Order: sequence, then C-alpha cells, then structure tokens
Amino acid sequence: MATLSDVATAAGVSPTAVSRYLNNRIELPQGTRDRIDAAIAKLDYRPNLLAKRLSTGKSEAISIVTPEISNPFFAELAAAVEAAADSHGYAVYMSSTRGDPLREIDAIKRLQDQHVDGLIMMTNRPDDGTLAALLRHIDNVVLLDEDIPGVSVPKVFVENEQGAYLGTRHLIEAGHRDIALISGPAGLMSVRERQTGFRRAMVEAGLPIRAEWLMLGEYSRAYGAQSAKTLLEGSVRPTAIMACSDYLAIGVLQAVRQAGLVVPDDLSLVGFDDMAFAELVDPPLTTIRQPVAEMGRLAFERLLALLNKTEVATEIRLPVELVVRRSVAPFVSKGQ
Repeated sequence: MATLSDVATAAGVSPTAVSRYLNNRIELPQGTRDRIDAAIAKLDYRPNLLAKRLSTGKSEAISIVTPEISNPFFAELAAAVEAAADSHGYAVYMSSTRGDPLREIDAIKRLQDQHVDGLIMMTNRPDDGTLAALLRHIDNVVLLDEDIPGVSVPKVFVENEQGAYLGTRHLIEAGHRDIALISGPAGLMSVRERQTGFRRAMVEAGLPIRAEWLMLGEYSRAYGAQSAKTLLEGSVRPTAIMACSDYLAIGVLQAVRQAGLVVPDDLSLVGFDDMAFAELVDPPLTTIRQPVAEMGRLAFERLLALLNKTEVATEIRLPVELVVRRSVAPFVSKGQ
C-alpha cells in the first residue's frame, strides 16, 4: 500500500508538502500540484484517515441517524444526504435505530467521542428528554424532518400543516364530508402539525371531526392497515382517509382490498410524502410531495456551515405540493 513518502518521492517534493497540499493548507505552483496528483493516481494512494484525524482534528466523515432504513422515505432522505456529503468529500456512516432509544443515544455518543465530525439526526418517536439533554451540549448537529423539543440546532423541516390542509381540502372539494385521519405518534411535531392542517380544512368547510376517526399510532404500513380495518368495521364508515404518510396509505390500500372494497370507488385516499412507489400502486396514489432531495442537501449544507464555523439559520421550512393521481373520486351518495 502506497505511503505519503512514496507519493512525495514520485512527485519530487517533501512528505510535508504533500501532507499540507492534501489538507488544503498550502498553495503550490500548478506544475507541483500536477506532479503530486499524478503520483497519487499512479500509486493509487489512499490517505491514512487515522493519521489525518490526528493531524487535522477532523475525520471528514459524518453520521446519519435514521429510524428505519427499510422505510423508503427515510432511505431516500439518507441517500440525498449521502449524495450531498460525497460532493464535498465527506464519508457518511449510517445508523438505523429501528426506533430504539438506546441506539439513538449510542449514535450521539459516537459524535461526542469524535469518531465523526458531525451528525444529521432523524427520529420517529417522541423524546422523553434524554436526546435533548445529550444534544444540548453538542454543536455539530442538524435535525432533519422531525423536531426534538428543547434542542437549539439547525433544523430542516417541511410545511407539515399546509400539506395535510391541502390533502384534506382536496377530499372536501371532491364532495367528501366523512373524512378520517391516520397519522403517527401523538407526541411528534409532524403529527401535531398535520393534525392541525386536517382540522383547519375541516373547520373551514364546517364539517364535523369525529374523535374516533383520528387514528394516531405509528408511521408504518402495519398501523395504516390496522387503523383502516378498524374504520371500515365501524358502524359508520368514512368515505375518505387522509393518511399522513405514503407508508400508512399502503397499509390502508391493503386493508381496503382485504375488506373486498376498492379505492377510490368505495373509499378515497390521500397520502403524504410522494415516494417513488406512489405512482406505481393501483390506483396511483394522490399524495403530498415532500422535496426529499432538497431536504437532504440543505441538511448537509447546514452541517457543513457548522463545521466551518459560519453562521447558519436556525430553522428552514420547505414547501410541499399536492400531487393528484387516481386514488380520490367524487363522492356519490348511495341513495343516488
């Protein structure tokens, strides 16, 4: 394996010059830079990251903590962060916590131990104060998609309330009056905001909100199916559902089919996310599009600003949009 000294010898310069050049700590003539680059390519030289960390104090690596990498939404967000980090020469270490608070704590402690330079944190469970207490004393952290109350770090979110409002308004404009909501855990910011958007649309239209039709549990396909089954088996059945994630919506589709019903003929459905599969399911899903690639890029840019000790906005909200496909149909009364 080629060493720094091998590169220096091949390029006709000192090892110190090569080291400082690779760490962007010296300006060299173009001819010298070309010789060093050619030697690196010829020898297939790869820097010793441990030695580099000792000399610069940086690992040139960040960590992404994601709740569940098997969930397409979190997988797409993580991929967007990784693409942005790679364009700036940063390696990415990914941790899938599966909603386990101990795994979240372990990921934060790795940052404290300086195994990585910074952390982009995603969670899908309400914090009991443990994460906030740990993060309160760390500088290089960005929260993505979901808030952790009590933490003053840069945050990248979307307009959750407006998204649920747009989706619910779409159902109302299609003539639906009996509309249910299925969402995630009650203590999460996104859940609270999306429920607020749903309520705002219903109140504006003068429609009743049935407490038993506000289903709050998990952002999972299983919970979507379980909630839809409960709603469909009730004495009074909703004609439409606002599902606050596409994963929940997939569960709803599953339950509707198992009940021998059809979307949208028997039940109209709106999701939230616009994952790649949303236009491939049958029927193609009407949903709220989140700008996932932009979210990931902005999260890394804010982390990079923290690493470079430059000022960065505390919170940014990205707009969402309604994507109309074929999972919503005009309401037709059974008496007609």
